[in-house]
Amino acid sequence: MVALTSLSPHSPRPSPSTVNPRRRPPPPHVTAPPRCHIRPTAAVASATTNSDGGTADDYHSTIRSLNSHGRHVPRKSLGQNYMLNTRVNEELVAAAGVEEGDVVLEIGPGTGSLTAALLAAGATVVAVEKDKNMAALVKDRFGSTNQLKIIEEDITKFHVHSHFLPILEEKSHHKKKYAKVVSNLPFNVSTEVVKQILPMGDVFSVMVLMLQDETALRVANAAIQTPEYRPINVFVNFYSEPEYKFKVERANFFPQPKVDGGVIRFKLKNAGEYPHVSSNKSFFAMVNSAFNGKRKMLRKSLQHICSSADIEAALTNIGLPATARPSDLVMDDFVRLHNHLPKV
Repeated sequence: MVALTSLSPHSPRPSPSTVNPRRRPPPPHVTAPPRCHIRPTAAVASATTNSDGGTADDYHSTIRSLNSHGRHVPRKSLGQNYMLNTRVNEELVAAAGVEEGDVVLEIGPGTGSLTAALLAAGATVVAVEKDKNMAALVKDRFGSTNQLKIIEEDITKFHVHSHFLPILEEKSHHKKKYAKVVSNLPFNVSTEVVKQILPMGDVFSVMVLMLQDETALRVANAAIQTPEYRPINVFVNFYSEPEYKFKVERANFFPQPKVDGGVIRFKLKNAGEYPHVSSNKSFFAMVNSAFNGKRKMLRKSLQHICSSADIEAALTNIGLPATARPSDLVMDDFVRLHNHLPKV
């Protein structure tokens, strides 16, 4: 990945958030990406003009937009932190490879700053917004256009196949076409959204999300035998190919959160590319059970599935020690273990 050129404020004072965090070890055969940072631009402090000649989404324009709809304070309960840096939105669009004619699902459009970048790239945007006031704000901002559809709904209750697929089919003239997901995601629903969307490789080809930086790093790069390695890593690698893209400093958001953001790209697999298991449901039930006793040996934590002797035999058959713990297994090891256990 080509390193991004950081955008620095006029004042060259260093920020504590620019100090590189401890680098976590990458998983086997994966090279950790260079840590690219996007710092707050001068646009955070003063209005600028974007490439289309309109006003960029900076602090002042965001406040004016919120005040115009009677909303002075973003709702913490909904994880509302609005992007103030147009450059970040453009990088999100670029990371997803959004092109003219693409259909994009955006989750939580907020004030519409990312929406504007997606529309400028020629995409048709389906924006799902839980907050009815913000949905109205986005509608007012963009007016009547057949490139944008706003759906007032909680994304965790949104039925993609019944509400999104008809729009995708219409825009693709009923030919097979994959959509994309691009979102400055509310941090409080990040794990739920990842679990909801990744198994939909029949609908989406790519998903690019802004998460908490620590979460993005852990999801993309957590290595075995580290505290960061969890069931979500097995899930993510089963359904996709994740890639950490870049860090976005907290000063780029309003209100400023206590953590930095991090952008992650998922290349979704289709069903034919999933690892072969007899049942996805039983496979993930086994993985979750294994990690419920993370420090226990698998022959103990999986005893409710089959006997210790059967577990030891299965581990031996796949070339792992009988004393293996869940943190010792990569995703392919879990797949082979599942397929060798007699009662799964």
